[in-house]
Amino acid sequence: MPADVQMSERPTSHPGAPGRLPGVKPFEQVVADHGGTVWRVCRAVVGPLDADDAWSETFLAALRAYPGLPEGSDVRAWLVTIAHRKAVDIHRARARRAVPVAEVPDHGVVEPASDEHDELLAAVARLPERQRLTVAYHHVAGLPYREVAELVGGTPEAARRAAADGVAALRRALGTTAAARPVVPVPGGAR
Repeated sequence: MPADVQMSERPTSHPGAPGRLPGVKPFEQVVADHGGTVWRVCRAVVGPLDADDAWSETFLAALRAYPGLPEGSDVRAWLVTIAHRKAVDIHRARARRAVPVAEVPDHGVVEPASDEHDELLAAVARLPERQRLTVAYHHVAGLPYREVAELVGGTPEAARRAAADGVAALRRALGTTAAARPVVPVPGGAR
């Protein structure tokens, strides 16, 4: 920020604050509106152990960048893009992290307390990466296939096919039929 700009002139998202940008929601409202969707995306992409960290990192980065977000931007898509990048960072860090132990245990990692969606989350975690990401970004976050394709690479048609294959694999894994309820709700009915 230039030295000659006073703090009171700086754009802010706080209601009634000097320099408040017209038509910009307070950041707290953005978190309230989109926090659940971003958390579900983080959980689907990085798993239950790292979801809280990914969510926190997403909103810390978003808080810093929010004042510069162009007016009329799709805030949900912007947040999911940030969450995607944070998930990539977590996957990279996980690959570099060595965990020294005195003795290799005979059992696996202890998972956090179960909830009503454990079976679904386990099935999503077993999907190939492209299917898992497209299911998370389209069916959990509600992004259109064009935006999903921008995040994961490829064309909207390829993203649609990967998501359809992922949903079909989930239905097979969970023993549900095409006539059964949707695997996950789609906000706003995005397709």
